[in-house]
Amino acid sequence: MTAVADEPSHVESGLPEAVDTVAVARLYGEPLFQLPLDLYIPPDALEVFLEAFQGPLDLLLYLIRKQNFNILDIPLADVTRQYLSYVEQIRQHNLELASEYLLMAAMLIEIKSRMLLPPKKTEDGKEAEDPRAELVRRLLEYEQMKLAAARLDRLPQLGRDFLRAQVHIEQSLSPRFPDVDTADLREAWLDILKRAKLNQHHRISREQLSVREHMSIVLRRLQGQRFVEFEQLFDVTRGQAVLVVTFIAMLELAREHLLEITQAEAFAPIYVRLAYTPV
Repeated sequence: MTAVADEPSHVESGLPEAVDTVAVARLYGEPLFQLPLDLYIPPDALEVFLEAFQGPLDLLLYLIRKQNFNILDIPLADVTRQYLSYVEQIRQHNLELASEYLLMAAMLIEIKSRMLLPPKKTEDGKEAEDPRAELVRRLLEYEQMKLAAARLDRLPQLGRDFLRAQVHIEQSLSPRFPDVDTADLREAWLDILKRAKLNQHHRISREQLSVREHMSIVLRRLQGQRFVEFEQLFDVTRGQAVLVVTFIAMLELAREHLLEITQAEAFAPIYVRLAYTPV
């Protein structure tokens, strides 16, 4: 009997025949041993542009500065030849971008042709202007703006060179009481006058009253006190004259910012306190 060889095991398992070949990639977990024949790679997919220019003037200035040409005496033949060589490269890939550069190339050729012709004098007999003068002026202005932009770009910028530090500090703010209305102050003063009339008595001698003295009395009365009610600063037993002087003394102290008159809300009691911390 002739022994029949068994079929390869890879047929049963579904693996590719080229088991000894190294897979170049995997697609959905399956090994690929050669690139697909219908794979499309764009022709400019791997191109690298080493020089990037922002316009025709930028390219022209680059060619002049790279070869140390005198910008006031540009050798147009050499510069135009190099310029057209670069334009030919970008024309093959981006025709719209090349149109702007072709306009500058036409200007260079025109300037070169004018330089080959005999110079014509102006109407007043003066020498004609150098055909390169306008181009030189534009190049110098562009170079100045480019250098200024580079200096500005070197300045530290928020988000690029440094970050703004933000520190949140929780501060306990003292409550601000509403200002005392003049009408409330007047009503409180009239109420004190009414109470003073109930305690009137005759005096034999005339008392000399001093506003400054009563200012000192009020300050001493408020020392060591957080708040004192407005009515407690008046001694109704001493008569109306003392009340008036005491009230004037309080107004003078408030005008000089030595005391504060506060009220928690409308129609609430009026309080007086020192506006400074005594030593």
